[in-house]
Amino acid sequence: MTQRPDISFEWIDTNSALMEFVSYASQQVVYYLDTEFHREKTYFPQLALIQIATGDRLGVIDPVSCDATLMRPLMDGPSLCVLHAAQQDLDVLTQSVGFVPSRILDTQLCASFLGYTQPSLASLLQSLLKVVVPKGDRLTDWLRRPLTSDQLRYAASDVAYLAELSSIIFSDLEKRGRMEWAAEACEELRTRPTGPNPPDEAWLRVKDVRTLRGKSRFVARAVAKWREERAMDLDLPPRHVLSDIAVLGVAQRAPRTAEDLVQSRGVDNRHANGVHGKALLDAIQFGVADSVDGELNLPTSDGDDLEKSMRPAVTLVSAWITELAKQSDLDAGLLATRKDIVDLLSGSPEARLRHGWRKDIVGADIEDLVAGRKALTFTGTSGSGLKLVDIDPS
Repeated sequence: MTQRPDISFEWIDTNSALMEFVSYASQQVVYYLDTEFHREKTYFPQLALIQIATGDRLGVIDPVSCDATLMRPLMDGPSLCVLHAAQQDLDVLTQSVGFVPSRILDTQLCASFLGYTQPSLASLLQSLLKVVVPKGDRLTDWLRRPLTSDQLRYAASDVAYLAELSSIIFSDLEKRGRMEWAAEACEELRTRPTGPNPPDEAWLRVKDVRTLRGKSRFVARAVAKWREERAMDLDLPPRHVLSDIAVLGVAQRAPRTAEDLVQSRGVDNRHANGVHGKALLDAIQFGVADSVDGELNLPTSDGDDLEKSMRPAVTLVSAWITELAKQSDLDAGLLATRKDIVDLLSGSPEARLRHGWRKDIVGADIEDLVAGRKALTFTGTSGSGLKLVDIDPS
């Protein structure tokens, strides 16, 4: 493996130093960004570090000591921001500072257009640059101060090689004529809604909620909503407010009093007494009352709403997309999920396969296949591949 010089970086922990760095970075065409954060003990992610490499500088920014919103001129500006596995970084930036970069390219997402399947940064650095980054402590408390030089160097390594790495990936995309596809997918990622899930849908994330029936589902929905909103107010993980097993136990029993409430599995006196106990009991009764109106169904599986005559097409199209992705060095999951296929076959105008780069690659062909203008045939002596062919109208 290639030997690289030790990574040098600046520790930025004052507003004045951050403003000077942002002024410098804003003059650059591109900057490379990563974050470190925690959310194990909180509902909302806690931003702990921001690493930015640009020009001939690499700054490790301490958002605990300085105001991270001072980065806004850089992120609102025209400079391109390159990240790796950007989804969580975008989420934490949205919730911590209220904004994200105006333009991004995600090296993980871009690499998916070259046949990689959600590659880690370490694996790409090793395969494309022959660089092995130090294995930092995965359990580092990034909010602790002071951080050791080794910890800071490990954090800095997440952006130190992104310029060289992204140059290789972007060059390959250009050669294959896929840069436009990748850029469109990255913009789709950048503008994807972030933030907490709707409290009304929290019950769907409760473990084993599918075992509930009838009135119990309504109670589970009401209690899970109360738990989610309470967790937001306290900035605690929902399980710290009330465990999943307690939500199920309460849903099954639908207790009416504090005495009955503590008989439910997973519930103790701290849940049942006082103003919060009353709020929980009110949520239970709301769920009971709501159950009078009808039946509460779980979301259907992809394809359940598709007419029966079309369901075999989902399996066939999925197999073709997998084969096409393999032959084209594309990540099949990126190209089309089962839901994407079902949405298209169902005629949804919002189906992702009807728009943009996905339509260019597969969407139009699938519509031709369903309409009978094209057909799938096996290729090769072993019959191991699928090929889309035109049907002669004569």
